[in-house]
Amino acid sequence: MRAACAVLLVFVSAGMQGLQAPAPVTQPPRPDPNPANVAGIPVNYDEAKVGTYTLADPLVLNNGKRVRDAKTWFAKRRPEIVEMIETQQYGRAPVRPADETFEVTEKGTPALDGTAIRKLITIHLSKDPSAPKIYLAVYLPAAARKPVPLLLSIGFTAISNSVDDPALIPGTIWDPKTNTRIPASQFRFFRPVDITPILNAGIGYATFYYGDVDLDYAEGFKNGIRAYYLKPGQKDPAHDDWGSIAAWAWGMSRAEDYFETDPDIDARRVAIHGISRLGKTVMWAGAHDQRFAAVIASCSGEGGAALSHRNFGETIAHLTAPTRYPYQFAINYQKYAAFPDKAPFDAHLIIALIAPRPLLLQTGNTDLWSDPKGEFLAAVAAGPVYKLLGKDPLDTDVMPAPGQPVLHDLAYLMHDGGHGMVPADWDVFLQFLKMHLHPSE
Repeated sequence: MRAACAVLLVFVSAGMQGLQAPAPVTQPPRPDPNPANVAGIPVNYDEAKVGTYTLADPLVLNNGKRVRDAKTWFAKRRPEIVEMIETQQYGRAPVRPADETFEVTEKGTPALDGTAIRKLITIHLSKDPSAPKIYLAVYLPAAARKPVPLLLSIGFTAISNSVDDPALIPGTIWDPKTNTRIPASQFRFFRPVDITPILNAGIGYATFYYGDVDLDYAEGFKNGIRAYYLKPGQKDPAHDDWGSIAAWAWGMSRAEDYFETDPDIDARRVAIHGISRLGKTVMWAGAHDQRFAAVIASCSGEGGAALSHRNFGETIAHLTAPTRYPYQFAINYQKYAAFPDKAPFDAHLIIALIAPRPLLLQTGNTDLWSDPKGEFLAAVAAGPVYKLLGKDPLDTDVMPAPGQPVLHDLAYLMHDGGHGMVPADWDVFLQFLKMHLHPSE
């Protein structure tokens, strides 16, 4: 995350290498990428001052017994970890809405110069017309003759700004200044993704705006899905109720609900992607919903794939400071702000919950605020779970150099640069997707 941005997150994600996406209309001023002090709390970037810490063993049950087989992992240890992280970090989300429905407003229109078939879907989360709705765009390879795998990417802006498709009707986004919807064209700080290489690989692409589910600022609570689920007489979330990250992850699961109904999509081969706070989102979505086949988490940092027990870069205290992002997490998460070493959980356990499914952690070597080393160490600590389940962990405890990805079932990619993605990252993403989604089958 960035220090001075609530909903106005600053980064530019380029399109695929060799394919230039349109330049953003404007660029907001860039805050210090590695601030020394945030919300009155100093930030450490000195490895000598990280301190010592002990991580919970992912393969030891709460009763102290060791997990020695996959059956015990799935039946006992995995549920223990889910319960802990759900109640203490992200918060409990509701189950699938009983009256969820899918309105296919565009059933299959040729798009992107004939390379794609576009579908537009409105996911109604309730029969109540005032409830939030998800506006989902799906692009499938035009040449496909059988159900295809798909990459679902949750985005910071309306779908009309997320994909380089001029035929899309301009959408709207939430404005934190007025707490109303405004034309997305007024806030175009992100490059739309050129998805042609994904389609050419035989993989579909889908996206929706995270603000359709929950708003990314505290004052927007009443307009998001979390307010809709308050119990009668309840005005504020309970201490273990879901924060916005859990709500956005829940929205990704609702998109998967739709994919299971679409005969043109192989819902068993859906990978998910998000960056920064949406990198945290896909971490939790993949950990909590085992239907997702693979996860690509970009620069998820603190509260995502980086170890909180390390005093480096952003910390729980920074995340949950009143002026920053406490609404993104369960209220319980705040009690670990001053004592992260007392937390019985950490990012390696979230990674372990994604096992045995493939996970790629993408970082940048100068993005110290997000602690790329902390993400690598978390992946190392989760490796024994991947190995127990018959999958290939990182197989190294030596952090790779920038531009040298480790592409195993548990994968790591660090580019030479800061927070965000560079074109070469997309090349690796596509390689990872081909390896694990098998689009040619």
